[in-house]
Amino acid sequence: MAATESRTGFDTLAGSSASLPTQRVRQEDFALRQLTAVLFKSLDRSDQRRHALAYLRGLLGADGRRSIRNIAALHGDPTMAQSLHHFISNSTWEWSPMREALAEYLVGSLQPAAWVTVPLAIPKRGTTSVGSERQYVPELGQVAIAQQAVGVWASTEDVSSPVNWRLRLPEKWLEDPERRRQASIPDDLTARTLEECAVEAALETASGWGLPVRPVVIDARRIDVASLVKRFHDAGVPFVARISDNTPLAAAEPGPANRTGAFQPAGQMVKGWSGCIRPVRRPQPREPETHPELAATVQVRIRQVTGPADLTLLATGQSRREWPAELWLTNITNAHMCALVQLTKLPERIDQECGEAADRLGIRDFRGRSYEGWNRHVTLVSAAYALSMFLFKDCRIQAGHFSSSTRNFGSPQTRAA
Repeated sequence: MAATESRTGFDTLAGSSASLPTQRVRQEDFALRQLTAVLFKSLDRSDQRRHALAYLRGLLGADGRRSIRNIAALHGDPTMAQSLHHFISNSTWEWSPMREALAEYLVGSLQPAAWVTVPLAIPKRGTTSVGSERQYVPELGQVAIAQQAVGVWASTEDVSSPVNWRLRLPEKWLEDPERRRQASIPDDLTARTLEECAVEAALETASGWGLPVRPVVIDARRIDVASLVKRFHDAGVPFVARISDNTPLAAAEPGPANRTGAFQPAGQMVKGWSGCIRPVRRPQPREPETHPELAATVQVRIRQVTGPADLTLLATGQSRREWPAELWLTNITNAHMCALVQLTKLPERIDQECGEAADRLGIRDFRGRSYEGWNRHVTLVSAAYALSMFLFKDCRIQAGHFSSSTRNFGSPQTRAA
């Protein structure tokens, strides 16, 4: 996702409304007041709420990179840069309550079909920014100096908005006491892979905030799948996880797809599914479908998972000659195959359609050393993203074309009415 430095068009929110129609001014001001009243409730002090609003306006209306200097310049106050720097990097406010409030707001207004984890690579010129290191970055396909993070997005088929984040900290940052002190890294924060960060953030969002149950869509190709299945099962969270071809699985009951019921690589298992492959057409596709998706499912078991863990293996692809293109594992065993296929398309759509908007709002623009500062910055960018999404959609966000079975999963094993 290439960074973009164009304006977002929020002249009113940035403080200049002279040339805009009165109706738009009122609409933008109403949306801003409505959202900030919810998000800033956890900010105890009036100066914190004032600085949060100034920062949010700056993210929406500043020119160029969303640096603290550019945000302050937008407001025309030469003393604001220092105040905003303190508010973001050295203040005491917690970002988690604001993220939780944003997620609750989006559940009520957006009716998301799922929580979707999407990795974010943030290239850097040096290693002074918190978490930056020379490393292999899968999203870039090369070794680069970069930060690696993961976001959790509230998503429908039509729109998505980020609500939660994790920044992966390399061991070099965690093992250096001076670096930890300068970056204000919490003492209890230990080394995690990016995939472990994704699982942690997804579970916090889906089960830690008391929100209605929604499935999590996650990439598990570089993580221990058995461990993921157990963690989501124990938390009571439905999931749809992309897995690698070599994940060992066994058919729950011997049949045409697996006559012996023995464990074998998932990619090998699906090679014998020729008689099970079916075309999948969406009820109301966003674009005309020239070639329907092909898909097949079978009930499976996984190694090292004790207790009830009913699972479905979903294979998808565009052609029988290159079958399968993707493999997905889910504990939503009673959902229609079409609904599951729709869920698997969400990560790619977010990456393709939402990345540019997030870049314009400054998701990659924090250059400070502070771990707390990075988290506060991306939290306010998430708020700015939600506000821009509602306004550019004329505040009429619909649930999209998902069937009720994907919008209202009550439990991993139960299909909604």
